[in-house]
Amino acid sequence: MTRVQLRYQLLKPVDEALMKSINNAHAIYGIEQIKLQPSLEEILVEYDASRLSVDKVENNLKRAGIPATRIVPAPPTPPAAPPA
Repeated sequence: MTRVQLRYQLLKPVDEALMKSINNAHAIYGIEQIKLQPSLEEILVEYDASRLSVDKVENNLKRAGIPATRIVPAPPTPPAAPPA
């Protein structure tokens, strides 16, 4: 099993229906865990990459009624070149 974590920005405020959708999403094949972040604006999705692709995770979230957009981290900046 290859566990991968992805961060998602929720597209609507958390309410009772959204909480229920997040709780029910644990039953989706390949999704190991969904954590609501303390800000209540993001979720952290942990899934098995040997069973699901990123696209399938996102499609499953949408079908589960969880409106969210993946947060793509900025690439690291390369170190500055030493002065010549």
